[in-house]
Amino acid sequence: QVQLVESGGGLVQPGGSLSLSCAASGSIFSAYTMGWYRQAPGEQRELVATITGGGSTNYADFVKGRFTISRDNAKSTVYLQMNSLKLEDTAVYYCRAQSSIRNYWGQGTQVTVSS
Repeated sequence: QVQLVESGGGLVQPGGSLSLSCAASGSIFSAYTMGWYRQAPGEQRELVATITGGGSTNYADFVKGRFTISRDNAKSTVYLQMNSLKLEDTAVYYCRAQSSIRNYWGQGTQVTVSS
């Protein structure tokens, strides 16, 4: 069992930055591929970025060059640094822990980009 707790969301102006954190507990953190997903109102949840236990990353095209995912296995935490935020980045951002046989989600944190 893995528990995930996201933090760091909030209100930011277009062009601004936010940093999200997701703290994991309950299992071997480094064994999981960690990911950030987001869901805007009326939309399906979509992949933002993932990072494997070894540090390999993958990004959705719409965040490449603006967002950076990272992890600290010693702290069992994954981060999402979001720069140059756009209005369309407004969504609830969810943390996910995934292995070959397990899949866990956090409760989500709201990110609102507005002038």
